[in-house]
This record gives sequence, structure tokens and C-alpha cells, in this order.
Amino acid sequence: METELSKRLGIEHAIFGFTPFPAVAAAISRAGGFGVLGAVRYTAPDDLARDLDWMQEHSGGRPYGLDVVMPARKVEGVTEAEVEAMIPEGHRRFVEELLTKHGVPPLPEGEASGWRITGWMEHVARSQLDVAFDYPVKLLANALGSPPADVVDRAHDRGVLVAALAGSSAHARRHAEAGIDIVVAQGYEAGGHTGEIASMVLTPEVVDAVGPLPVLAAGGIGSGEQIAAGLALGAQGVWLGSIWLTTTEADLHSRALTAKLLAAGSGDTVRSRALTGKPARQLRTEWTDAWDDPDGPGTLPMPLQGLLVAEAVSRIQKHGTEPLLGTPVGQIVGRMTSERSVQQVFDELTRGFERAVDRIQRIAGRSGS
Repeated sequence: METELSKRLGIEHAIFGFTPFPAVAAAISRAGGFGVLGAVRYTAPDDLARDLDWMQEHSGGRPYGLDVVMPARKVEGVTEAEVEAMIPEGHRRFVEELLTKHGVPPLPEGEASGWRITGWMEHVARSQLDVAFDYPVKLLANALGSPPADVVDRAHDRGVLVAALAGSSAHARRHAEAGIDIVVAQGYEAGGHTGEIASMVLTPEVVDAVGPLPVLAAGGIGSGEQIAAGLALGAQGVWLGSIWLTTTEADLHSRALTAKLLAAGSGDTVRSRALTGKPARQLRTEWTDAWDDPDGPGTLPMPLQGLLVAEAVSRIQKHGTEPLLGTPVGQIVGRMTSERSVQQVFDELTRGFERAVDRIQRIAGRSGS
């Protein structure tokens, strides 16, 4: 699965694996792909430095990257406390009543929420970059559009390529104008924040819009055959995220959540604003149903929704409250039916890719005879 981009980065397979887990990212790089560590959960620079130290020791000398979340619009001079003060009391009551209904206990005294939306704030992302640029990261990806121009320049000065996710060809063209090196065409099927266009339509549109910039196909990809399809549409690689959630190296902190993912079908996800305030594909649960119910208060815009639900999400995860327990995940969850190591996933992907290529070659041979 070599392409011009994979050769440029010195990787065997043009598979870019996004994950919040250092052990998964390192295993992806060791397997011949390109591991990309998600940084949004690192609100303390020392924690990110600790895990990048670990990545350095366990990636086998292979290249890896970092994914940050820098909002397209910067809000100056507003503190987290001031943002939290904007949350209506009615929404706070709704959250507490929903947790009470399902018997979710509070966090132990003195224990803080393990997930905070502060990772979406630009000053936090910049502190992450201050740490990351002390390490030999080869790629910086941004999930909320193009990073600020000074960040792009800073990365380029260090020889770091910059990628940005796009949900439409218009988004992709803006990335190209901003000096982005790689565009990730993320289709509607993907986990997390997505647009409205499916991968089969989006990928060739983005390829046409930004060529010769390399494009990675993303969304709904979890087999070698689908990788072959992405490359056939003009992509120079694929960006996979959801498929790693049920690998043995992943650390979901909940066997109940792993079980839900393994049991879910491709129709068991929903695009909901329940987690962050922006449409994000995730497992459909009684939590998402409650927020999407027209009789409820409705979700708040980003970042208010994320601040509102941060502690609730931590409580649900800590106590494994099954009806409410969920995670961002794409429609590919229907293929995630067993726990496998990252290497086993790669083995299946490469075998599937070879089958697809052989099949197309046979078809082409017959049609040309």
C-alpha cells in the first residue's frame, strides 16, 4: 500500500491511524503505518510530554504525528469560568435529572472530571504544541479546520507536515489556500465531527479540488477493500480512527463499552450534538436520545455543551452505566466484531487490499482481451 505520500514519510503502508491511546499509536507505527496521537484530552503539558516520551521509546524508530484541536475562530480574553457561567441552570438540572433517573452516582469526593472541553481551547492546543515540537513528530493534524497561519509556519520551519480535516470541497480549498500539506477528506460515515457528504462522493471531489496536494480518504473505512477503493478514487492514503477502539492495545477503561462496540451494527450510531455542541457521530444511547428529544432543552453550542456534560460523561464512564454509555465511533463499528491486536488489524487490511487489487486486475484483464 505504498503511495507517493507514504514514501515521502518513510512508511510501509499509506494507513494513518488516529487514536487517543499512545499504545495504539505506537503499534500503528510499528506495524508500518503512521500513528497519530490525539491530544485533545491532554490539558496538562506534563501529561502529554510523558506520553510522547513513551511513544519515543515504543514506536520502533518509526514516524508518528499529533492531532490537536484548534478552533477556526479565536475568542480573546474569555476564561473557562466565564464560559461556564453562560450555561443555563435549566440545562444543568436536565443533566442531573437524567443521571438520577439512571442511578449514576457522583464522582468520589475530590475526584475531578477526567474529560474537559478545555482541550478545544486554542491556548491549550498551543501549550500542547510547545511540548510536541520538542519531539520528532512528522505530522501535525488539526480537526477543526486549518490551524492559524503562525502555527503552520512554525510546523513547516521544523519540517513537520500539516494536515487538516475537510467535510466538503470548499473546506478543502480553504485548507490549500492556508498552506496545508495534506487534506483529510472525512465523510459523513466517520466517527466524531463530520459533515453531510458521504466518503464515496467526497473523496474524488476533494482530490479534484486541491490536486496535486495529497488527500487522505476517511470515514467508513475498515477493510483493505475499502482502502483500495479510496486509493482508486485518487487518495494517497487513508485516515482510520474508529477501527482501533476495539484493539487489545486500546484503553477504554470499560469492558461494558468495549462490549457495546463489539455488539453494535452499522446502524447503531447517530450524529448528535450531545457531546460537544457540534454534530458528532457516536453510539446511539439513551443519553443521545434524551438530548435529541424535541421535548428536552436541546443542546448548547460549542464549547458550552462540552463544559456542561464533562462531569456527567466522566460519571457515566466511571460507573459503566450501560444505557448511557457511549463514545464517538463511525458506521464502520458494524465490522468491529472481535478484539484484535493492531498488528492483526493491519494483517487483515493488507490481505483485503491484495484481494481487491487482484480482483480489479482480473476484471481489467478480461475487459482488455
